[in-house]
Amino acid sequence: MSPQHYSNLLIQRMSDADRATLTPHLEPVALEHRKQLERANENITHAYFPESGIVSVVAKSGSDQIEAGVIGREGVTAFAVILGNHRSPNDVYVQIEGRGHSIDAEHLRSAMSASPTLRLLLTRYAQTFMTQVAQTALVNGRAKLEERLARWLLMAHDRLDDVDVRLTHEFIALMLGVRRPGVTEALNELEGKGFIRSNRGAIRILDREGLLDIAGAAYGVPEAEYARLLGPGFGPSN
Repeated sequence: MSPQHYSNLLIQRMSDADRATLTPHLEPVALEHRKQLERANENITHAYFPESGIVSVVAKSGSDQIEAGVIGREGVTAFAVILGNHRSPNDVYVQIEGRGHSIDAEHLRSAMSASPTLRLLLTRYAQTFMTQVAQTALVNGRAKLEERLARWLLMAHDRLDDVDVRLTHEFIALMLGVRRPGVTEALNELEGKGFIRSNRGAIRILDREGLLDIAGAAYGVPEAEYARLLGPGFGPSN
């Protein structure tokens, strides 16, 4: 199938030969809210190329958990498989519902072994995701909550087809590793400035430029790395 048949940017960027190798093994899949795609320390059976929606990679320590990174139509799951392993210590599940394509991990391994160009593409994406994880650690440790929230909303906006981010305050608090009252206060601050409108279960982005001003240096490094390694069309230049 042609690149235009797919909304996933990695599939679009594959060579015709690599796409033809994968296409027979790609299965359309609904990405329902909270669908578990990977379980910590368990064998990864499939990789997922989202077409829409957002997937969370969640780090865990005992009963504590926090979002380490997000994946949307720009990428793919199953980093452990891409990097030559079969499991990771993280959970991966759907944060905002959407759709995508899945592929059996063994088929993906075989395709990567047979094609240096496919392997290069996917490992380059893995590098951009590791950059995102590193920046998330920096931002969570140094930035104010309002900046962290603005960054997260911008990252969600990059990956969605509309301006509505359908998540509760409770879930945002869990993902950012903060208490719910802090998220509510930060959302109220952004809403008071006219950048968003927060309703029950949804946040509407009204002023992306305003969010960019609030996020400042907290946003943009992984997006620039994606453009450098994989080409424009995602993030702030999109």
